[in-house]
Amino acid sequence: MSTASSTASTDGTDGGDSGGGGGDRQHPIVIVGASLGGAKAAQALREAGYQGGIVLIGDEHERPYERPPLSKGYLLGKTAREKIHVHPPQWYAEHDVTLRLGTAVSAIDPAGHTVTLADDGRVAYSKLLLTTGSVPRRLPVPGADQEGVHYLRRVEDSERIRKAFRSGARIVVIGAGWIGLETAAAARAAGAEVTVLEAAELPLLRVLGREVAQVFADLHREHGVDLRFGARVEELTGEGGRVTGVRLADGATVAADAVVVGIGITPDTALAEAAGLVVENGVKTDEHLRTSAPDVYAAGDVANAFHPLFGKHIRVEHWANAVNQPQTAARAMLGEDAVYDRVPYFFTDQYDLGAEYVGYVEPEGYDRVVFRGDPATREFIAFWLSEGRVLAGMNVNVWDVTDPIRALVKSGRAVDLKALADPDVPLTSL
Repeated sequence: MSTASSTASTDGTDGGDSGGGGGDRQHPIVIVGASLGGAKAAQALREAGYQGGIVLIGDEHERPYERPPLSKGYLLGKTAREKIHVHPPQWYAEHDVTLRLGTAVSAIDPAGHTVTLADDGRVAYSKLLLTTGSVPRRLPVPGADQEGVHYLRRVEDSERIRKAFRSGARIVVIGAGWIGLETAAAARAAGAEVTVLEAAELPLLRVLGREVAQVFADLHREHGVDLRFGARVEELTGEGGRVTGVRLADGATVAADAVVVGIGITPDTALAEAAGLVVENGVKTDEHLRTSAPDVYAAGDVANAFHPLFGKHIRVEHWANAVNQPQTAARAMLGEDAVYDRVPYFFTDQYDLGAEYVGYVEPEGYDRVVFRGDPATREFIAFWLSEGRVLAGMNVNVWDVTDPIRALVKSGRAVDLKALADPDVPLTSL
């Protein structure tokens, strides 16, 4: 039986019997990306009855873990390290999953059905799943490579940022997206002085639109964050190789003991591109999560998947996709007619605000927002609509409503706007 520290043989034949209990030996299913998505795919394969070999390869030395706590509970020091992992250490050996950590994949050969490792070893595969995720966008200005400039993606990043968040420290956050706002909230909880610099007019403007974005601007200002919009960063200043401030295009300089950059992420498609797969805003897949190469699939942040409900390819950079898409990919790899059609979902926690979002709206892709409840109280549901149809809903400090919101989105039918806004009318009746 494989162990978490074992290595696959270079010819990739350490696979065991094929799925369904058959006796024919075959190459293993290889998963590139020992992430949440990769671990969930391995779990889904075993739960589906697959008995063949599974090789899970990742370049991090940490076994697969969940990333949301890195900007929430773990960053705040409220979530223990052992709680962020997808599975306990013994799970991989108990389920005969060969886990290769600290191992980079340098190339994929779809024609030869092999992956090449950075140490020149090779692993053959019967099916290949890419769960390579994404990488933070780098800040393209002078001084961005100095000590004290942080990006949040891996567990060690969260730990370094947490050390920088101390009482009285001057923290500058560049970017008012989800990562930027959640790290700003954590910094304030630690007693730091926080300035958030955002190029747009409001935080999360492209995601939420002006109506709901204002809620988050008010929230952070009430908690003492210096929010600066229309800010253009020109340079990160420093002394002795360590950042000391951020110089803006208008000539102002914001002093900083540490800088957190949260200006978005880019799907990690380098391997797919080099292998000749179709890449358009991620690895392009069909609704079964199959890529353009035979026997190669993709899931999670890296996948730009065709979504039957929306009739287009979409790429979703959230936890729920990393949890749920691998289940579809696993079933598809085993020959089932599995389709990924779940409605996108994400959540956030900032100060005393908790929110869940269900649905999908492109920037400026809606014609009105309907509120159920008063946004000023931060206990409400916001609905984004187009031609009377609910495209998405966000419940803020209102709970146990995601299922009916999801049902409204999936129905595609026009709703009574007055009833939608009335808290006394059950969502299930719309």
